[in-house]
Amino acid sequence: TVRHPNIMMFIGACQEASGSGLVYEFLPNRSLEEHLSCKEKKNTPPLTWQVRTRIIGEIWSALTFIHSHKPLPIVHGDLKPDNILLDANFVSKLRICQVSKNPRATKNTKDPKFLTTGELTPQCDVYSFGIVILRLLTGRSSQKIVVTVEKAMEKGHLHSIIDDSAGSWPYQQAGQLARLGLRCTNLSGKLQPDLIGGVWGELEPLMKAASRNAGRPSFAASSMTHTHHPALSTFGVMHGEQEVMHDPQIAADGFTYEAEAIRTWLDSGHDTSPMTNLKLKHCDLTPNRALHSAILEWQQQQKKHGT
Repeated sequence: TVRHPNIMMFIGACQEASGSGLVYEFLPNRSLEEHLSCKEKKNTPPLTWQVRTRIIGEIWSALTFIHSHKPLPIVHGDLKPDNILLDANFVSKLRICQVSKNPRATKNTKDPKFLTTGELTPQCDVYSFGIVILRLLTGRSSQKIVVTVEKAMEKGHLHSIIDDSAGSWPYQQAGQLARLGLRCTNLSGKLQPDLIGGVWGELEPLMKAASRNAGRPSFAASSMTHTHHPALSTFGVMHGEQEVMHDPQIAADGFTYEAEAIRTWLDSGHDTSPMTNLKLKHCDLTPNRALHSAILEWQQQQKKHGT
């Protein structure tokens, strides 16, 4: 029943004599792990630093959404590049699956506290989120990645471990992401940041900078405060910095925009995506009814709580 633009959609289940199967939406660009570990394959294009920064924001959005679930938060418990898949436009979607407690399979990506105590908390996802950030930054495996980045930062040699296949990653932004990743993987509860209150303030300007460098027009940059619904934080064009979409529409690039904004973009003669700068296959728009429903539900909740 979980619906979010950055969570892989579960369609249904099928149970037969030979076993059971789960059906999810099809995401043609495979997992993030394949893009990070198979750089030499011609059919696996490198992810630019702009796309990697956007992916970090998208996963943040998905995590804050499930952590905000009532009455109890949903904890992913197995956040890693294998469970982050990419659609046709390289938009990332988190696959929620059964949590594995096999230390051999997860010891490099899971919170060591969980492996020791078996207690699954949102902080476990924060730790794994930090590992994902560091992997996107360096392109390296999760093994000893925290120590590697810490040493590089101490010596002022971060540039030596940044994944050069991502392009010319601005050094200042790379440093900010490295520090954010290390804070998320800090095992001290006092130093580990809160996703909603502590991470977004650092992540939002980095995403906006990446969007500007990718040529994304200013009207496509959405902003969020802690009072906004997480489902609306990464996707969509808003009328203003803090205004929620009224009529979300899906364009041919797979992204959702405010109808007025994307129509203005198309009517001005553009035939490219405001998000990727790639040529659109067509200029038709499809109402995003799922997101619109989520917006209405969120607005009702805000009225109910008087906010």
